[in-house]
Amino acid sequence: MKLKLAYKKPSKITQINMSSSCIGLNNGEDYNQKACDKIKKFTKHDSCKLVNSGNSAIFIAMNNVKGDIIIPDQGAWHGFKQIAKFLGKNLVTVKTYYGLVKTDFLDKILDDISEGSALFLTSLAAYTAEQDMKSISKYCRDNGILLVEDVSGSIGDTHEHLCNGFYSDVIVGSTGEPKIVNVGNGGFISTSIPNFFKDSNILLKSFKCDKITCVGIYNELNFAKSNFVNTVNACNILKKGINNVMHPDKRGINVIFRNDNAKELSWKLRDSFDVEGRGIITRCPNYNRLKIKGIALEVKNLDVKCLTKNNLKSIIDIINNINE
Repeated sequence: MKLKLAYKKPSKITQINMSSSCIGLNNGEDYNQKACDKIKKFTKHDSCKLVNSGNSAIFIAMNNVKGDIIIPDQGAWHGFKQIAKFLGKNLVTVKTYYGLVKTDFLDKILDDISEGSALFLTSLAAYTAEQDMKSISKYCRDNGILLVEDVSGSIGDTHEHLCNGFYSDVIVGSTGEPKIVNVGNGGFISTSIPNFFKDSNILLKSFKCDKITCVGIYNELNFAKSNFVNTVNACNILKKGINNVMHPDKRGINVIFRNDNAKELSWKLRDSFDVEGRGIITRCPNYNRLKIKGIALEVKNLDVKCLTKNNLKSIIDIINNINE
C-alpha cells in the first residue's frame, strides 16, 4: 500500500483572496507595493520589484552584471546557465564540495574573472545544505564580486543566515509551485544598491507581475517562516534516519542519499508514495541537485501539515527497506 502524502498548495486564504481579486474585490489596494514591503522585511534590502517568475528576476540581475557570471558546478539552478548564455555572458564555473561553495575554491578562479563579475548561487545547495553565506559574502566583498542569492528555498529563515541582505548584494526568488512562498507563479528581486534598477525599466515592464499574483505573494509571505522551519525540521529527522545521506548535518528542505542503482530505485520509490498524482522523487546525477548517483527526496514539495512524526517514520522505513 502506498503512503498517502499531501502536495503543497497555496493556503486557503490565499486562494480565496486571489479569487476575490479576479472579480475586482481587491483592486482598490496596491498589493504589488504591499508585497514588496513585506519582502523587504525578509531581505533587509531597500528596494524590491515583483516579476512574473524567478527566472525573470535572475534575468534582470544578470543583465545588470558587467563582468562574468560565476556559478557552482552543481547544486544550483540550471536557469543560471541558460539565462547567462541567452544574454551572451561569459560563464565561469567554480568547483564545489557537493554544491557547497568554499572560499578556497573561489581563490582558484579569481585570476580568471573580469572586473564587475557576479557569483550566482542558491542559498541551499541542491536544496539540501545551506551555504555559508557569511564567509562567501566577506570573500566576494573583499574581491569586488557581486553576490546574488536565489532564496526560492530559504525565504523565512528565522536564523537569518539565509535571505539576508546584509550578506547578499542582490536577492532573487521564485514564488512558483511548490516553493516556500507558494503562489503558483511570480517572483521577486531585491537590493540596496543605489540605482540598480535604473536601466531595467523595459525589462520590469515586460516581466510585470499581474495583480492576482501580487495578492497571492502578499498572502503567502505570511506562511514563509512556518513553511521553511517545519520543512527543515522534517528534513533533519529524515536525515538522521535514512542511510547514505549527503550533508547530514546541514539544514535543507530536501534529502539526498546515495545509491548506485538510482534509476531502478527511483521507480520503486515513486510507486511507494501517493502524492495526489505529483512527484517527490528526483533522480541524480542532476545539476540542480548533485552530480552523484542517488535520489533526492523533495520534502519541500509536501504540505507541512502532512510532515507528521508517523509519516516521517514511514518515509524512513520505506526508503531504508528499498535502499539496502
